[in-house]
Amino acid sequence: MKVVVDASNVAYSTKNENSQPQMSNILAAVKSLEESGDEFVIIADASLRHDIDDKEKFEKLLESENVEEVPAGNDADHFILNIAHNEKAKILSNDKFRDYAAEFKNINSMRIPFVIENGRVTFGKPKSPKKDKNILQHISDEIIKELNFKRWEVYTGKEGLEISPLNIAKQAIIRIDNDNDTSSKLEKVFSKIPMFNKIVDMVDDVEVAAPYVIFVLVHPKDYKLAVKNAGNISVTVADRLRLEKKPLIAVRNDLFTRPGTFELNIMLADEVTEHAPYNVLVRVSTHDEVFIKKNSRNIASTIAGRLGSWKFPFVSVKPDMLLEKPGDFEIELEKGGSLDG
Repeated sequence: MKVVVDASNVAYSTKNENSQPQMSNILAAVKSLEESGDEFVIIADASLRHDIDDKEKFEKLLESENVEEVPAGNDADHFILNIAHNEKAKILSNDKFRDYAAEFKNINSMRIPFVIENGRVTFGKPKSPKKDKNILQHISDEIIKELNFKRWEVYTGKEGLEISPLNIAKQAIIRIDNDNDTSSKLEKVFSKIPMFNKIVDMVDDVEVAAPYVIFVLVHPKDYKLAVKNAGNISVTVADRLRLEKKPLIAVRNDLFTRPGTFELNIMLADEVTEHAPYNVLVRVSTHDEVFIKKNSRNIASTIAGRLGSWKFPFVSVKPDMLLEKPGDFEIELEKGGSLDG
């Protein structure tokens, strides 16, 4: 196999403590190519001799027959691509040469990506860094910790109960009944409840002056089920607890809730805020940027449902070069939230 070595790309792939490209990288590539028996030529950018860490060894390398320095003022990338194209050779480089895609149609098949570890070059696509599968939950957890630090009460239950309209109604009745410290015997109440879908007809618009707001926290897969039955749940809770006004049911996607389960954050109506107190800035590594942006509304829904606000906080996601590893993130709370729930 014929190989054109992009000397600048190889040298810059790992830098020394002074942020200089390393001669040792080029020598490691030469050693690996020699061991594999490949025919190769090294093409060096004219500026590399001024930047590389070991200038003496580089000058000596330039004396070799299979090393060529691109004259100053010439485009080294185009020079490399042209040689590889004419010689039907591969290019050892992690550069994707996007600026030349229109002229050279098969760049991806020409390139040999590489990794340098412990002074050795490994050819082939580098392994993708291992990602944090639970990064959305970790981000939400950190936001909740920040809110607690700022003395906001946030619902933290994560155990999860098996989801069904009847179970949601039962749990709401138990929780509200216990909060009111009534003497009613709930076992008798439930023993008299017939099949849930025969209890009541679909409810009309719920009154604004509801005594309670029940935030039903569900996995996104179960959102439609909970919304579809919200009216019947509200009527059942009001009927069995003899409430003058039916409670409002607010269904929220929740990142802590497993599929097939639910949690309830039950609040007095006057405790629910119109807006979330803070918007959220999430700084992330480039590895996670797209995924977190795609799920930013689920993060906002999780916080709104556990905090008890009608409107979602605005969650903005920004890549940060200082956060290098997948799973790295930083949270910053910014005053005021305004997205509709």
